[in-house]
Amino acid sequence: MAHVKHMKWWGWGEEDVHFEYANKPAFAPFVKKALGVDLRPRERDTIPFSTVTVPGSRAGAEVLEALRAVSGAEHMSVDDELRVVHWAGKSVTELLLTRAGEFARVPDVVVYPADEQEVAAVLAVAVERDLVVIPFGGGTSISRSLQPSPHEERTIVSLDLGRMNQVLAVDETAGLATIQAGVLGPDMEAQLNARGWTLGHFPDSFTHSTLGGWAATRSSGMQSDKYGDIADIVRGMRVVRPGGTVVLRPLPSTSTGPSLREMFLGSEGRLGVITELDVQVHRVAEHREVIAYMFPTWQRALSAMHAIARSGVPTTFARVSDAHETAFSLSTQKAPTGLKKKLTAKGQDLLWEVMRRRGWDTDAMCIGYVCFEGAKAEVERHKKAVAGLVKHEGALVLGSGPGALYDQKKFDTPYLRDFLLEQNTIGDVSETAAPWSKLATVHQAVYEAAERAFRSQGKQGWIMSHMSHSYHSGACLYFTFGYGIGEDPHAEYAVIKGAVQQAFVDAGGTLSHHHGVGTEHSPWMAQDVSPEGVQLLRDLFAVADPGANLNPGKIVD
Repeated sequence: MAHVKHMKWWGWGEEDVHFEYANKPAFAPFVKKALGVDLRPRERDTIPFSTVTVPGSRAGAEVLEALRAVSGAEHMSVDDELRVVHWAGKSVTELLLTRAGEFARVPDVVVYPADEQEVAAVLAVAVERDLVVIPFGGGTSISRSLQPSPHEERTIVSLDLGRMNQVLAVDETAGLATIQAGVLGPDMEAQLNARGWTLGHFPDSFTHSTLGGWAATRSSGMQSDKYGDIADIVRGMRVVRPGGTVVLRPLPSTSTGPSLREMFLGSEGRLGVITELDVQVHRVAEHREVIAYMFPTWQRALSAMHAIARSGVPTTFARVSDAHETAFSLSTQKAPTGLKKKLTAKGQDLLWEVMRRRGWDTDAMCIGYVCFEGAKAEVERHKKAVAGLVKHEGALVLGSGPGALYDQKKFDTPYLRDFLLEQNTIGDVSETAAPWSKLATVHQAVYEAAERAFRSQGKQGWIMSHMSHSYHSGACLYFTFGYGIGEDPHAEYAVIKGAVQQAFVDAGGTLSHHHGVGTEHSPWMAQDVSPEGVQLLRDLFAVADPGANLNPGKIVD
């Protein structure tokens, strides 16, 4: 649909954006050492849609006519490529299936409602004719929360909210904005920035995901230390259900029984379609600066991050990479071209040499970043306070240069996964959260579990991690792992990803901090929220959606 932006059908993001390594001289040697893979130049810019065969739509003439009466013929489609765009998210397993043209069950029709009334009308048709409705935002899910069951025999409707993309109002006194759920991150920020406001929510998927999708999966953005997770940001919402619309007003706090707002957050379309949200917004900061630090060890880096969280110094984000992720980050540096960049690179090499002379193990060092926002004088005070805290843990202050580079590259990482798949290599992520007292234990347990899984599959693998999203009691650990693809990629992936997930819960973490559940993580739900908690969720979904018309099978089967 020309009026709604979509990612390319076969991978992440836009057709003309790719990961390039030719200008990163350390990257190919790094991959060879870490994974045993010899990289080759990218061989294709796109995958023609004509190379795949798509199962035909099962939507009958009467169903199509009923949906056409709701949205108009121009806003409903059975086009094969659009149906494939909407058939799944962007998890590794989904990308493998998509690229191979293995479409077990594709939505039969895509509908683009214009407003809440049309959403309600689609749900009415779905209940009347026993259809399945899967709400769709940007399609960035990596937990398989969009993929239909391969055994679903009923007509499947992908309900794309992309036309519902406006900031409707800003209450400048309360600092609240009313925004339609289908707006993409960049479009929303542009509308808010034009009025001098920001949501401050920037997940890695920001450029291609929507506000409604963030709420439906309990998203967290990299700036959550200041602005909060999406659960903190959303104060009210409208949720269309087959029997009517739930309206939750944007109140600062309330004591009105169990929280319906919390119930809908993370519900992944199983309780209704989120159409509109009231969210906290903030004035765009006068000054913003990201400062980089280098720590001698992972343990001292974690201690520094904990100290920052306890200090009360206001930071927008504070994150630190472990030694493996630090080495990876350094390998992605571009070759210096101008004199200034060459001098900077020379200075970095000299700095590493000085550190080694002082007793640092440069293979163990960990790079961290802290972002500060506010009036310039405030930022300077807070930078000074944090510098004192990190120096107490032996860190070197690297300054704003590396920090600015991090800020520029923060949304580019998913393109690397597509590049690695072309190299017959898996690169994937998994994240958890745990108390400060257990972070080091969880980190070690995941490394050990991943290494055992790599060995069990005969793989030379790599795992790395960073800590981010600090809270009073703990923080998030975000892991990235990679290995070469063998004869049975789905079985290998199940073993390796499963080992990581099991290590999370065994060591005291949660199965997911912000990627949601979908079907990818549902096997661990009973361990995370207890068997009785899972039964309570099953009962809730059964009563709220007795016909199983709303994205069935997600979160709990």
